[in-house]
Amino acid sequence: MPRDPDMPAIRTLHPDDWPVYRDLRLRALADSPQAFGSTHADEVLRTDDVWAARLAAPALGAHKQGWPFAAEVDGTPVGLAWVKMEGDHASVYQVWVAPEARGCGVGAALLDAAIHWARARKASELRLDVTAGDGAAARLYRRMGFTDVGAPIPMAGRTTFEQAMVLPLS
Repeated sequence: MPRDPDMPAIRTLHPDDWPVYRDLRLRALADSPQAFGSTHADEVLRTDDVWAARLAAPALGAHKQGWPFAAEVDGTPVGLAWVKMEGDHASVYQVWVAPEARGCGVGAALLDAAIHWARARKASELRLDVTAGDGAAARLYRRMGFTDVGAPIPMAGRTTFEQAMVLPLS
C-alpha cells in the first residue's frame, strides 16, 4: 500500500545522517530550551566528529540499544525522537517537532515508531519525561496512552519541572 503523502515519513537516522540529526537537535534546543536537559549553547559547540560519533554509536550497538528516528514531510526533516532500551524497559528522549509541522501527526508518528521499536525488543514499558506545563506535548503523550508517574520534579539547573510518564507495553 502506498504511503499517504499527507502523513509524515519516519526513518531511522544512520551514521551518515549526522548533519540531519545535528540540525534537528540544534533547532529543537533553540526552539524549546525548557524541554531538554541539554542547551543549545553547549551543543552548538560540538564538532562534526562528535555529531557523527553520536549516530555511529547506535549503529555499533552502543547507547544501550538505542535508535534515533527522524520525521520528514515532503522530504524535509521536521521531527526527532530517540528511543533506547534500558534494562527491561525502553525510554524516549529528544522528542521534538518543528513549529511548522505541529498539529499534523508528526509527534504521533514518531511515538508510534518508538513504541513499535520498543515492542519489537520486548520492552515491558516505554518511559519519558515531559516538561510540566508543556500542554501540547503532555496532551500528545496522554492521547498515545502514557500516564503520569509521581509528582513533577525540578529539572537540573532549571526553574522548570518535568513529569515522568509511562506506557505499559506488555
